[in-house]
Parts: sequence; C-alpha cells; structure tokens
Amino acid sequence: MDFEAAIFDLDGTLLDSMDVWEHIDIQFLQKRNIPVPDGYVTEICARSFEEAAQYTIDLFGLPESVDSIIDEWNDMALYEYAHHVKLLPYALNYLTQLKTQGIKLAVATGLPEKLYVPCLKNNSILGLFDALCSTDEVHRGKEYPDIFEYAAQKLSVAPERCIVFDDVLPAIRSAKQAKMLAGGVYDKYSADQRREIEKIADIYLLDFKLAPIPRKGV
Repeated sequence: MDFEAAIFDLDGTLLDSMDVWEHIDIQFLQKRNIPVPDGYVTEICARSFEEAAQYTIDLFGLPESVDSIIDEWNDMALYEYAHHVKLLPYALNYLTQLKTQGIKLAVATGLPEKLYVPCLKNNSILGLFDALCSTDEVHRGKEYPDIFEYAAQKLSVAPERCIVFDDVLPAIRSAKQAKMLAGGVYDKYSADQRREIEKIADIYLLDFKLAPIPRKGV
C-alpha cells in the first residue's frame, strides 16, 4: 500500500481519549438530569463541535446556545487533554516510522486547537506533523470530505496519494469520497460500526502494530 501522506484523526485513533468524552457527556447531561442515550457518544464524535452542540440542543430540547455548550465542553476537557490523555498503543512508533520514511503527516480532528495542541505537546508528538487541521476551520464535519481535502491541500499532496486513519464510519466514507485511501481503526465506542467500516476501508486495524509502511521514496 503506497501513499505520500497520512492523515490522522485524534480521539479514538491516535489518542486514548474516548473515555474522557464519555465522562464529560455523562457529567454534562447529569447536570441537566438527562441520562446518556445509547449511541450518543458515537453519534457526535464525527461532527464538528458546532454540529455536536446543535445536535445535542435539538436532541434534548436544551435552551442553551451552541457557543455556551462548546465553552462548557472545552472547560471540562482542557485539563484532561493537557495532562492526562495519552497515545494509544503503537501510535508513537507508527508515526515515527512514517516520518523516517519521508511520509508527510497531518492531523484532521473535530477537536479545537486549544485542546489538541497541548495534548500533542504533552505527548511529545506535535513536531511530527506537517499540518494540523480541525473541523473548526472548514464548513462541515467529518460526515463530509472537507476536512480531509483541506489537510491534503495543506500538505501539498494529491488526495489520491493520501491515507486517512479514523475510527468512525462517517469519516471513513468521507475519506473515500475524497478519493483517498482509508484505514479504519478499532475503537470500542464505534465497535458496532466495524462491519460497515471494513466493507468500505482499504485496511482495518485493531491497533497500529501492523499498520502499513510504504516503501521509501514513493
């Protein structure tokens, strides 16, 4: 499998952070005396923060604004991302191997910069990436290919020469729409999507231990 650039999701793909968001979602809804519905975490994880906040408002009939909900989520998550969220197994080794092979690396995340930059710094991988992209910078979330196309532009690599690694079905679909290779990554919160992801993705990984390394100079 040959590619010139690898584009990575963060939550549930490179970062062991999905439990953080489950805890935040539970706390956020408990404050409003609302139980967390089945599938809620999975449903919002492919959306931008704005889309996730609007979805939450519509789903539960909340009176708050999108901005106020985003601010509350960010305040709850900031300390955890800056100090506690770690990389998933074999992620660092894989990133380092790709970098050694001259592969360009990008982040394509639904997280805002104020969360992901401190986390990447704390895990000593910020300097590995050639481009950092958030759905905050495009018009739509990962249900659409915008963020992946934007990442390819920033890397100056044709979409057909990029691979996207993500853990959720909408993002894998969008990567294929962008004419990119797609690598599905197992995460327990999207385990129910695994069969569909495997049908669409070019490769499916339980972790990055056996992830593809293109030959040098592709």
